[in-house]
Amino acid sequence: MKIIKAEHLGMCFGVRDAIALAMVTARHEPLTVLGDLVHNETVLAELRARGVRFARQSTEVATPTVMITAHGASERAMAQARGQGLHLLEATCPLVHFAHRTLAQLVQAGFHPMIIGQREHVEVRGLTGDLEMFDVVLSAEDVARLLPHPRFGVVAQTTQPVDKVQHLVALIRRRFPDAEVQYRDTVCQPTKQRQQAAHDLARRVAVVIVIGGAHSNNTRELVATCRRHCDQVYHVQTAEDLRAEWFAPEQTVGITAGTSTPAETIAAVEVRLASLAAAGSTRQLAGIG
Repeated sequence: MKIIKAEHLGMCFGVRDAIALAMVTARHEPLTVLGDLVHNETVLAELRARGVRFARQSTEVATPTVMITAHGASERAMAQARGQGLHLLEATCPLVHFAHRTLAQLVQAGFHPMIIGQREHVEVRGLTGDLEMFDVVLSAEDVARLLPHPRFGVVAQTTQPVDKVQHLVALIRRRFPDAEVQYRDTVCQPTKQRQQAAHDLARRVAVVIVIGGAHSNNTRELVATCRRHCDQVYHVQTAEDLRAEWFAPEQTVGITAGTSTPAETIAAVEVRLASLAAAGSTRQLAGIG
């Protein structure tokens, strides 16, 4: 078995910095994080072990200090937390901040706001939380249900695949040919790089292992990208999820990972794959494989 790693593995800087801030803060004072700091159970378990608490709403917070996740939050939600007398730490990724500013500029300019993304994703809820009217789309069916507006201002959830976003923007323009559709690219660079690297990797290998949290949107999108170019794609959260029957000794196996996947988790998957490769070669030499 030959193992090839995609480029741009490891955590993106926004996630890494948010986790570091949570760990440093928890050393000195009790801390509650609003929502999941990252969509990775391994990381969340480590944070809980260090005393970090998690809550869905600010009304559930029992510590003096609360942290906004890397996914961001609306001004309304943050004002509510401050109104409860909580000390607010904001770990919002700068690229998510850019998406917030971009959408606000479009609204101020008179465009009807539209977000391409998952309606219930924490990042999208943060983007829409201060808006009275807006649309969220993620499929052609969503676009077909849109009501007309003279001007649409379109941004994207930062972890959406660029090709999907561009396709939906084209559908919006086709559905409303007389409307002004202003699209601003807010897909973050780490997502773009990782999607392109996954695309290139999947075309070169027989099996792809995608490492990341079960609830991580960018990890699931990597899986979808790889499956367009490779028949055998497996999504694992840890090395323990790997199965020997997925692999043959002569195969080339590719590894990629979501932006919230710790380096040590990726390394453990590599070690386990190497062990499976060695075991497979031994069985083949013995006439068992």
